[in-house]
Amino acid sequence: MKRGALLLSAGFAICLSIPARAQTMEERARSAAAAARTKTGDSDALQSHYLTPGLAGQPISTIDNSKSFTPNIACQKTATLLELLAQPTSTGDIGTLRISRDKDLDGAFDETLNVPVPVSGICANGIISCAPGSWNACRPFQWEVGSDGALKLGEVDLTELAGCYCINNSCGTNLAWGNMASILKDLGGGVVGALTTADPRIGVAQAAIDGPVIRYTGAQTTACSANPSVTATAYRGNPTPIQGDAYATSRSSSVFQALAGSPAATGKAEQTRRCTIERQVSLQEVTADNIIARVSGGYATYNPAPDRVSFVMGSPTGDSLSGGSCTLFDQRMILDVKDPDRLRSVVLSQYYMDDWIQIRVDGRLILSDPASWTGNSYPPARCERSKTWYGTPALDLKPLLTKGQHEISLRIAVGNKGESYARIDAVLDTSCKISEQLVDLCSGTATDPACHLVNETVDGVETFRNGVNSGLKPLAQTRLFGTGGCTWQITRDFFTRARQYSCQVDLGSAAEPDLSRGAYIIDRSTETLLADRTTDANGTVATSTRPFSLPERGSVAACEPICKTRAPRTNSDVAVDGVVGSRQNDPAGWDIFYHSCTSDHVCPLGQGEELVSACGCLDDFPEAVVMMQTVRLAGADLACTAEAR
Repeated sequence: MKRGALLLSAGFAICLSIPARAQTMEERARSAAAAARTKTGDSDALQSHYLTPGLAGQPISTIDNSKSFTPNIACQKTATLLELLAQPTSTGDIGTLRISRDKDLDGAFDETLNVPVPVSGICANGIISCAPGSWNACRPFQWEVGSDGALKLGEVDLTELAGCYCINNSCGTNLAWGNMASILKDLGGGVVGALTTADPRIGVAQAAIDGPVIRYTGAQTTACSANPSVTATAYRGNPTPIQGDAYATSRSSSVFQALAGSPAATGKAEQTRRCTIERQVSLQEVTADNIIARVSGGYATYNPAPDRVSFVMGSPTGDSLSGGSCTLFDQRMILDVKDPDRLRSVVLSQYYMDDWIQIRVDGRLILSDPASWTGNSYPPARCERSKTWYGTPALDLKPLLTKGQHEISLRIAVGNKGESYARIDAVLDTSCKISEQLVDLCSGTATDPACHLVNETVDGVETFRNGVNSGLKPLAQTRLFGTGGCTWQITRDFFTRARQYSCQVDLGSAAEPDLSRGAYIIDRSTETLLADRTTDANGTVATSTRPFSLPERGSVAACEPICKTRAPRTNSDVAVDGVVGSRQNDPAGWDIFYHSCTSDHVCPLGQGEELVSACGCLDDFPEAVVMMQTVRLAGADLACTAEAR
């Protein structure tokens, strides 16, 4: 071997023997983070690396690609679960809409639906069909799944559809062809939503658009059962049984029982308590019978108005009483006063008799005619007075009619023949009976020192979140209670407070952990000095200090650079009254988009978009606040109230 070659070989051997510089912990962490972001940084990466291959039964690799495995999370798979073909006509409507579906996920289409009507508008959960090229004779349809599992369209009211917009020539030219990709996504989304609602086992992994066709890759997930009514999904419609089912499962679970019997479980636990403070307002319509009523006696009760009542007693028919030379007749009426506070006035308004009369309330004489007759026996003079006598005394009886039953008695002295009559008129307060009270179901928990407030909403406004005051406070509200003629409008600071407390519950006698060493370290350490205190086996306490420094954390960008773009848009949204754009002076507008910039600060413009703000730390919070406030005030203007504005 030549000398030069020998030296070269020796040098190469030496180079191999020198180990490469080992990566620091920070470098290894940054490399792992970069690899993780590559595979999980956004929804597209998650779908392509994990969701799609997982549902399709294809291999999935670890983050560093060192290992791979094939999961089996779907009972059945199909390359194409659903295929939609849309072909617009010269009127701008979609004249042909064919939907092919693989119902049993065996890889072959076994159901085809040819939509029998032209599609003039598209909604999130259905379509609208009108006379071609116009917005007349429109019929709304919703995507549905029949009892046999077949996809169909059902005619509904427009209010049952959401997110509708117009696509035919009545709203613009070439809208369907020019926006085919988004139209296919909206049509497919409505169909997929109906299918997954009817059968929760169906999972959609991927959607691919090829011209006027969109295809969905899907699989059966959630449960390997032939029954589309998956038991677990029943809780979505009725969550009440969850607690009982969970308890029954825990009783039969050896793992749960082992944890329940552990020292940690027998120590202290947190218990969540929910309660409300509610303002209850009730209105009761008040009638005359709720205030004063005739129980017995008398012969008639009249209600000339809702707030007036008259009680009549006696024997008013002429010469209906036969007295001979002189006979006493006693007539009685019982009045039940249920609410004396609502008696505005009660008067003895009228009477007439032939020949003598006495009127008493609970045995107390309040009127006699002639006035000389005050005793309980016969009149002091001759009974027969030869005619009928009338009186309108307007005598106030209200002080005598306290709460309870009262006897009104009428005594007549008749010579030969005669009659008697007395009328009591009452004016009543029949306004609604209003009851307002605060029902505080939180008072006991609020005064418990082991409980603290975690969350609170006041009339829908979140005032506490995770134990922290949010700073929000609801405005005073005005509400109308009652119906018909019995209504009441009140304004209060709040009507309902819903609270959630977290309470510490002592479940046993487990020893509290000793946190004194940690407290010592935290209280006495600085950014450059670490203090410590230890206790050995014989109880000797030793303290120490040593230098301490944190590793360099590196620089962090002030924000994630984003850019703002816009794309022209003609308002083709649909409401009950028709196409919204037709009601506007100018239906043209803009759609605003925000994009995360690439690593080299390039804004990824979408189709038809133009740049508004270049990459940087954008702050459009004031604009967002103005938009939200505009929507809120517009909604308030649409609310009908009885208040003058």
